[in-house]
Amino acid sequence: MTKILIIGYGNPGRLDDGLGPAFAETAKQFNIEGVDTDSDYQLTVEDAVDIAEHDIVLFADADVRGPEPFYLKKIEPAAVVSLSSHSIKPQALVGLVKESFNKEVEAYVLGIRGYEFNEFEEKLSEKAVQNLNAAVKFIKPQLESAEFCEIRAENVTW
Repeated sequence: MTKILIIGYGNPGRLDDGLGPAFAETAKQFNIEGVDTDSDYQLTVEDAVDIAEHDIVLFADADVRGPEPFYLKKIEPAAVVSLSSHSIKPQALVGLVKESFNKEVEAYVLGIRGYEFNEFEEKLSEKAVQNLNAAVKFIKPQLESAEFCEIRAENVTW
């Protein structure tokens, strides 16, 4: 069985920045065998341990400039130039897994378009919720089949 890890990251206290954790929470409710979820404010080097135990990782995050309603892009491991205890990019994290655990994982970034980030409140804007729902509708069958395809969603009619 293919093991999939979803990592939703962002700050739910900054409005639409909470799209990543909201996606992870929704995906957790699917109860799909072999799919694990996690969420946090940011990616850290410690995430490499969990990623190394999976075949596929899906990084879900809010995107302030991305296409509406979302995009799904396959990423390749990047060399880890320096490590910070505060945050690390998905590509560098996948590269760290390859270097440290000798494990190659299939990795994707799911960028969900957000609009409101400058205030402090734990809620998503109406348009961000619509984009989240579109991303969930698109990703659920891919999680069930463990087969993913890249998409720039502005080219798709929902």
